[in-house]
Amino acid sequence: MTRLSNIVRDGFWSNNVGLVQVLGLCPLLAVTGTFINGLGLGLATLITLVASNVVVSMIRKLVRPEVRIPVFVLVIASIVTIIELSMSAWFYDLYKVLGIFIPLIVTNCSIIGRAEAFASRNTVGRSFLDGFSMGMGFLLVLVTLGTLREVIGHGTLFAQAHLMFGEGAHNLTIHFVDSYHGFLLAVLPPGAFIGLGLLIALKNSIDKRSEKKTAQATLSAIPVVDATH
Repeated sequence: MTRLSNIVRDGFWSNNVGLVQVLGLCPLLAVTGTFINGLGLGLATLITLVASNVVVSMIRKLVRPEVRIPVFVLVIASIVTIIELSMSAWFYDLYKVLGIFIPLIVTNCSIIGRAEAFASRNTVGRSFLDGFSMGMGFLLVLVTLGTLREVIGHGTLFAQAHLMFGEGAHNLTIHFVDSYHGFLLAVLPPGAFIGLGLLIALKNSIDKRSEKKTAQATLSAIPVVDATH
């Protein structure tokens, strides 16, 4: 059985939805123009992953194998609908900005994938941890990419924070350069592709260095045999 630490590491790093599985690219590239947009969609996806994993795990012994996929999709669609209606009620301005990408969470392959590959075969607690780890890993990619694009494209950070945190958050906006005219490429979809590619390259580089250090440590731990004896 997979250790809990491995579940967390897979979600955050080793099997990250955005950097390794490269799933959910449509909202990842379209919405991450700012930190707040990335945070809003990331939280919605996180809640969906956690809730769907928990529900699927709870009903896994009641659902016949022949209809499990339609049932899982129905569960996910119901959860996304609740999230969409809640955002429309309490975060309407942010809901308008994110638009169609909230209901499109239903089509995110990572969510149905975790329901089928993990939640349908594990306990509620482990399924919750898996959904939380995968969701947080995806959220961190969204927020990081949104931050990079906002800083480079607009010269700001935490712009439109009031969409999520209320009118009192207007003062949270940070302006790094006065009279900054922006960098259009960073705001457009090609800029999102480039940013995501750089993040993936950075992760691969870190992984290679880690593997190299591990290999060196393993070799140094092997005792040297003296051939003269």
